[in-house]
Amino acid sequence: MASEIEIFEGVIERITYYNEASGYTVLRLKPHRALPGQVGRDGLATVVGIFPRSLREGAEVRFSGTWVIHSEYGKQFKAESAEETVPESLEGLLRYLSSGAIRGIGKATAKKIIDHFGEKTFEILSKAPHRVKEVPGIAEHRAELIAQAWQEHTAEREAMIFLQGLGIGNRLAFKIYKTYGPHTVATVRANPYQLARDIQGIGFRTADQIAHGLGIAPDSPYRIQAGILYALETLTSEGHVYAPRALLVETVKQLLALPDSAQDGQGSINARIDEAIRALASESEIIPQRVPSDDDELIEAIYARPLLLSERGTAKRLLEMRDLPLSRLRRAQSMAWARFFSVLQSEDRVVLTAQQQAAVRAALTHKISILTGGPGTGKTTTLRAVIRALEWNNARYALASPTGRAAKRLSEATGRPAQTIHRLLGYTPEEGFTRGEHEPLDVDMLIIDEASMLDQILIYNVMKAMPPDAHLLLVGDVDQLPSVGPGDVLRDLINGNIAHVTRLEAIFRQSSDSQIILNAHRINRGEMPQLDNSSSDFFMFHAETPEAAADLVVEIVQKRIPSKFGFDPMTEIQVLSPMYRGAAGIQMLNERLQAALNPQRNRAEKKLGNVVYRVGDKVLQTRNNYEKEVFNGDIGIIQAIDFTAQKLHVVFDDREVEYDWDEAGDLLHAYAVSVHRSQGSEYPAVVMPIVPQHYMLLQRNLLYTAVTRARHLVVLVGMKRAVAMAVNNDQVARRYTALAWRLQSKTL
Repeated sequence: MASEIEIFEGVIERITYYNEASGYTVLRLKPHRALPGQVGRDGLATVVGIFPRSLREGAEVRFSGTWVIHSEYGKQFKAESAEETVPESLEGLLRYLSSGAIRGIGKATAKKIIDHFGEKTFEILSKAPHRVKEVPGIAEHRAELIAQAWQEHTAEREAMIFLQGLGIGNRLAFKIYKTYGPHTVATVRANPYQLARDIQGIGFRTADQIAHGLGIAPDSPYRIQAGILYALETLTSEGHVYAPRALLVETVKQLLALPDSAQDGQGSINARIDEAIRALASESEIIPQRVPSDDDELIEAIYARPLLLSERGTAKRLLEMRDLPLSRLRRAQSMAWARFFSVLQSEDRVVLTAQQQAAVRAALTHKISILTGGPGTGKTTTLRAVIRALEWNNARYALASPTGRAAKRLSEATGRPAQTIHRLLGYTPEEGFTRGEHEPLDVDMLIIDEASMLDQILIYNVMKAMPPDAHLLLVGDVDQLPSVGPGDVLRDLINGNIAHVTRLEAIFRQSSDSQIILNAHRINRGEMPQLDNSSSDFFMFHAETPEAAADLVVEIVQKRIPSKFGFDPMTEIQVLSPMYRGAAGIQMLNERLQAALNPQRNRAEKKLGNVVYRVGDKVLQTRNNYEKEVFNGDIGIIQAIDFTAQKLHVVFDDREVEYDWDEAGDLLHAYAVSVHRSQGSEYPAVVMPIVPQHYMLLQRNLLYTAVTRARHLVVLVGMKRAVAMAVNNDQVARRYTALAWRLQSKTL
């Protein structure tokens, strides 16, 4: 049961800890009224929370929150909000003004001001701070600085009270004030939806709640404009580069719960959305474009500005690169290929098929080439041969992948250094990508592995850094799920006829008792995998309901696989699920697997938001964080929880990374993850619940991607009918992108 909110008032005696970035504070308070057990021998109580910098020693404060027991530091008051109150005595006011809260006022100056104005001091400072120049002994220029500092202090105090009155917690209020400063109240009152544009961590839903609290109408132009941007963001998160206008309008109406009919004389809802689209377009926040639909009829596509620039820029640079006759690998045109392949066979013991040999030649003789194919078809062998051919020609090359996990696998597979694309392009949080058209890569060829994971923004930054006379080789499996981000880049480049494409189909890697690769190819061809449990590495266990499937998944991960195969359930077994919700969804499976594999047992834990983080938990990084050098999809273990500094310590491989508690939203439990988030990874064992209730997401490429993540063992749990649903559904979810059309038609 939640603790009841209490009010706790007193004078701040000292601040023992303050975090400049987050506002997290530990302070000692002298209460106005103290109950037994609240204070220590010194008569002070400990208060913790997120507070503004202006809260200083000597301030009289009214805190709202709850009492908690810290395992190491005992009883503390955990404040959700803080409001400075006017000191009731001249002694209190002197202490407050002397605290350093106001720039320019020390103890001596504070005494002069109080001696001069007496009990009216606070009123005069609040209403007419310029009158400080009347105080004897304070120079006029210094009086002006004090008046300005007091106004800034008052603005912060009033802004925090205003924001808390809208139901905004201290943590978020602190972030808002740091962004807008003394203009906070005016900005939020004028257009609270501006918060969603300007402040990371505030989305449309939060801004909408604030707007509702301010009485802004549901069909306000500001709300509709913000709703359009939110709808575009939502569609982008689903992989679309643009939104057909009709789809955008319907999405806006659904997200904002707007009726089709108007409630007043301002015109229909559709007309108001049209007007909002025109307003945003006039500010270049969104850009309408005419692009062809599936039936080649031109439709109006609405782009967010960065995505249109990215798509057009990518097409422009690819076309320029292909059409430029100059090549840094021109020596390869006259290379003695027969001799090279003979040396490769005699020295490296590598025999390539005619198709693989053609792919190696194409990479060195065509400016843009793509190597694709399923597992076991020889992509890695062919890639190694390309690298040997480059080294044969003393060519400069770089190997990169979209994620850290994929880069590590690429390096292991080739025996050559590989890195993430972001690291290759010199990305920093402050400057973005430092490599670009003004500082291009110094390579003759760039090789990108796991190219199915490339999204539209990333390929654009790659192309900006590519010298137009260099070569680009993309390696990946086009039949896997597309990127998490917007776009369908690898498929678009293939369909755009911009590259020499080699699709490897012959299966080399197989054995009589291994079914993983054979079943993956069966799935990809639209055939049912072999599910008779006759092999040693591919199993199907029957469960009639999602609840039964979840029970079985937990048992298989916790007991059966470790007992039979010896795999560690924390580090070597990965559960993949198609959906987040439901009994066999990611959220519920994570809760159950956490309880089974990492029970409480007196381990330190902390609930942040709706998630309980516990020492020993398996967690997943959900976005690229280049400052910490952890990337979307990286999996680590929580090593320690520091309650004083409010940090989680997470170990990724052999490196420890610290997370402030307000950064914990970047971490999800990783006992079970989505198939999308598993891209670029391989696991010794994969366990996947697959039930008919997952029908919305049961697609062939999803099942195919899940199966190909496993190196040694696949276990499906559920119903064969659900497997058949996935195998028979080859309708790849349509992503709205015009890159292939721009490449084919040269329309920029």
